[in-house]
Amino acid sequence: MSVQVISRDGEPEYAVIPWAQYQALLQAAGTAQPVAAPKSDDVPAISKLSALREAKGLDIDALARAVGISPHYLKMIESGEREPDAAIQRALAWNLGVEGWESDS
Repeated sequence: MSVQVISRDGEPEYAVIPWAQYQALLQAAGTAQPVAAPKSDDVPAISKLSALREAKGLDIDALARAVGISPHYLKMIESGEREPDAAIQRALAWNLGVEGWESDS
């Protein structure tokens, strides 16, 4: 079994395993209905960034500051002029409470 352990403050906090192995563990544990993998339709597109930001009540300066980029660069991402790298996508997802942007590219 391939397991990735994520630690915080030197202590193991999460174990990450491949989806198929997770499903096998659920089945072995007797879970009646395995959890389905998230559908790509369930994940808001990065093009909806502006609407997501506004829904959270964040202005562009506050979100840019939280993510560690300039407001100008965030405007360029929102307008589609720039594609954020994976680290910025993760930071945006974290600050907006969105799951699934890590695999967008």
